[in-house]
Amino acid sequence: MIRFFLFFLSLGTLLFAVEETSSSLTKQRIEVMELKKELNSFYNEKEQEYQQRKKELENILAQIEKEKSIIQKLHDENEQILKDIKQEVDNKTAKIYNAMKPKNAADIFNQMIGEGKIEDVFDIIIKLKENNVTQIMKFLSVSNASMITEKLKNFSVNNEKKE
Repeated sequence: MIRFFLFFLSLGTLLFAVEETSSSLTKQRIEVMELKKELNSFYNEKEQEYQQRKKELENILAQIEKEKSIIQKLHDENEQILKDIKQEVDNKTAKIYNAMKPKNAADIFNQMIGEGKIEDVFDIIIKLKENNVTQIMKFLSVSNASMITEKLKNFSVNNEKKE
């Protein structure tokens, strides 16, 4: 009888322990499921924020690229306008020097070269008529005439290479 009593007592304790363990596992499972739901919700919320921020950044980048192309277009237009202005100035300068007496033009060129503006003189000489250049060269100082001649020689060689 004691055995029988001990058997029921052990069985009851075992069933109670199993039931308690089972309910504990069920509670833990429920907590894990709730935690999983919270994490999924948090992840989805953060993913939405990320996608929204990403879209905002893409829009900003697109706007930057658009403005960059507009600026580049303006830059190119301004560069062309400056080239046109420089061309017009060079043409008018060439007209003026073509109409001048060679001695007067040579005096001005000697003065400019003395001030270190040989490139400006060379740019003007390139635009002048060949006959006028020959006449002006007669009145330039020997050193200035040799510098201009050297530049003309190099200019001719560079132009031949381009063609």
